[in-house]
Amino acid sequence: MVVKIAPSIAAADQGKIAEAASRLDHWGADWIHVDIMDGMFAPNLTFGPSIVKAIRRASKLPLDCHLMVSNPEVLLERFLEAGGDIITIHAETVTPESLRRMEKTIKMYDARLGIAFKPATSLNAMDVSSSEISLITVMTVNPGFSGQKFMPEVLPKIMEARKMFPDSKATEIEVDGGVDKTNAKSIVENGASVLVTGNSVFGQSNPESALKELKMLTSD
Repeated sequence: MVVKIAPSIAAADQGKIAEAASRLDHWGADWIHVDIMDGMFAPNLTFGPSIVKAIRRASKLPLDCHLMVSNPEVLLERFLEAGGDIITIHAETVTPESLRRMEKTIKMYDARLGIAFKPATSLNAMDVSSSEISLITVMTVNPGFSGQKFMPEVLPKIMEARKMFPDSKATEIEVDGGVDKTNAKSIVENGASVLVTGNSVFGQSNPESALKELKMLTSD
């Protein structure tokens, strides 16, 4: 299994977002993780569609737009139009009916759908067996701010998600929150195929070396 590293652009210098996105192409990142927060579902405000457009212009990497918002259906199409390749919405914010509607919209844009779960939310909280879901995001911190410590008690949940979707090519298992060089290998051993990294890349004195070290630690 080839593990993907998806640096969170929210941890970069906010005055140099486009520059940071462009550098990730050259540093060997696999995706760019874009944290979208509305100040309600998550206690922080981050990026709107215009920033996503700027990131899209600066990078050729897939953009994983993680909608930590209270009503993702209202904002969905705006982030698809802005260039989101993967739209990840939270299980806590959707109903089966709204999920089906969003699946149809995402398919129209030839994008991919992800479902994220807070640390305390069970994977059984909603039906994730839909063939339209290509990413399950297991959060290992509570949504809101970068730099939080990884919750090791969530490790079994990563393994549970992988057992639900044993074919990693069909459905990726992404882990988001507190991922660094001390726990990356263990996270992968429990079934993760995508690692979201924040301060463990952008918070280091040499972000490029930090990213490459994480890739080396998680390679077969």
